Amino acid sequence: MKLRHVRAVAVFGIAVVALTGARGSHGASCGGSHGSSSSSSSSGGSSSSGSDSTSGGSSTGSVSGVGGSSRDKAQRDIRIDECKLSDDRKNLVAKITITNSDSTAYLYDVSLQFKGDASANIAMANVDDLRVEGGASQSTEATTPYTGTGDGSEYTKCVVVTADRSIG
Repeated sequence: MKLRHVRAVAVFGIAVVALTGARGSHGASCGGSHGSSSSSSSSGGSSSSGSDSTSGGSSTGSVSGVGGSSRDKAQRDIRIDECKLSDDRKNLVAKITITNSDSTAYLYDVSLQFKGDASANIAMANVDDLRVEGGASQSTEATTPYTGTGDGSEYTKCVVVTADRSIG
């Protein structure tokens, strides 16, 4: 393959990653900020939420989906507000808000992943059976134990890995 073809393929690949990555990133940054956190449960299951925060400020991320499946609709309903290390440095905390714009109440199941640099262990947190009434929003937290030894700064973002909803 000639160099110009390799270059064209590389540019095309970067464009595809940039376009699909921006649309499907479903996440927000997760810095070493140490804001307050708490866990909550709802409707027979644990609920979790995720948020993104950086030192001295916060950033938000949202989840987008295309199409009409329940997973796509569930992902569109989720906004990541913040992700951080808890004040006691024992848990990674993701704060999320779920907005149900339909008229029917739904039960939401969400899996979030905390991502970071090469030293960051894989960390997942879940929200299970969180009931959100039709036309309402609900914020919640998802937590998972922090297995690192530092300030959590090795985790740079949290992202929605899967989301689903069922009539509830």
